[in-house]
Amino acid sequence: SLPERIGGVRNWDYRICWLRDATFTLYSLMSAGYSEEARDWTQWLLRAVAGDPSQLQILYGIAGERRLPEIELDWLPGYEGSRPVRVGNAASRQLQLDVYGEVMDALHLARTVGLAPTEAGWALQRALMGYLEKIWEEPDEGIWEVRGPRRHFTHSKVMAWVAFDRAVKAVEQFGLNGPADRWRSVRDRIHASVCREGFDAASGAFVQFYGSKEVDASLLMLPLVGFLPATDPRILGTVRAIEQSLIRDGFVARYSTHSAIDGLPPGEGAFLACSFWLADNYALQGRHPEAIALFDHLSGLANDVGLLSEEYDPVARRLVGNFPQAFTHVSLINTALNLTAPRGPAEQRKEQ
Repeated sequence: SLPERIGGVRNWDYRICWLRDATFTLYSLMSAGYSEEARDWTQWLLRAVAGDPSQLQILYGIAGERRLPEIELDWLPGYEGSRPVRVGNAASRQLQLDVYGEVMDALHLARTVGLAPTEAGWALQRALMGYLEKIWEEPDEGIWEVRGPRRHFTHSKVMAWVAFDRAVKAVEQFGLNGPADRWRSVRDRIHASVCREGFDAASGAFVQFYGSKEVDASLLMLPLVGFLPATDPRILGTVRAIEQSLIRDGFVARYSTHSAIDGLPPGEGAFLACSFWLADNYALQGRHPEAIALFDHLSGLANDVGLLSEEYDPVARRLVGNFPQAFTHVSLINTALNLTAPRGPAEQRKEQ
């Protein structure tokens, strides 16, 4: 892919399918009424996560490859002098707890729109829950695939909560067989943990990881997945903190790279999906003029054929990072639906 910062080291091999991105794509297909495509994507997702849950990877090669060792090609100069050039992606071996929540959420939404997975699919989901029950209290690398130490990332814990919440609702709403009482107990423990350890009372905001004072754009997902209402004072405080510390030149940064939390030198473009998530929060809070203005600002960045990249450099005024980026495009679609449909993807997810 193109570098996240011209001349920098944040250069990654994106010839890969992330489970997280796959689930976001599935939300878009289902919400937009593309049932046949959504059914095919659901079947792909079930095949991707099949097998021993402990062997689940957060990403796979485009032909289903599991072994994706990361190699630096030192003899190549890189795009506009951005080195190193990498082949493969070491994130394939990371622990990212949020993918369990993304998978469970996507498959639950599939059931609600009539794309019910098979009995074998539910057995697979139960196996995933059994494994997640053992590991949800562990630190991980999180949604941003940090190259630094593992942390108890707040977003990761929230998505673990989502996994157990959707498992409980699968039993309650569809009569599927499963230990709902135990899952409900774990769900409540995770919720209490996040509200206790992932919230900073002094700032009135949720934080990037337990014990941190920093915010993170992934926290914008909390109301979108139904963890707390968008109008809860803690969510309002979190959005306010993100507006104050992560918005630069009208765009939302993922987090402060100057803290070296990700184990890399500071500096990258604004992650476009995060700005769409902020627009989603505005919509859920009833701040529709601000949501529409932000959406128009972001969609106006597309090139002459309507494509967007992973990030945007507001200083150089150019698209940077992976191009084109599915994660950005599905975020655009979801936000457009949130702003125009009676019950957009955000409403559907938080009300499941």
